[in-house]
Amino acid sequence: MAAKDELGRAGENRAVAHLTACGFDVVDRNWRAPGGEVDVVACTASDLVFVEVKTRRTDLFGDPLEAVDPRKRARIWGLAHAWSSAHPETARGRRWRLDVIGIVGGDPASGRLEHVEDVPWV
Repeated sequence: MAAKDELGRAGENRAVAHLTACGFDVVDRNWRAPGGEVDVVACTASDLVFVEVKTRRTDLFGDPLEAVDPRKRARIWGLAHAWSSAHPETARGRRWRLDVIGIVGGDPASGRLEHVEDVPWV
């Protein structure tokens, strides 16, 4: 596995641990459909949360949260529709939300984590 893939996987593992500690129920990871992948799908009693995780070793080239631009958010919106169609029992009755988790540090397990909730879809 390439170093970038390992970094991304470690960041996603940290994000899942964070979400679980915050009381979210993680229901899917790395769900693929035509057009892309949803990093994490989690839920609460009232919300269905699509989580984009961005992990960087440094913020030398900008904050990882900045990488989730309007184009990327629009793509995730389409993937959210596809995921919800494939999992209607989980999606039914819940408000959809986009969260972004950015992690910066040489070791994602101990790097700085920022969780931004309810990011505008576009």
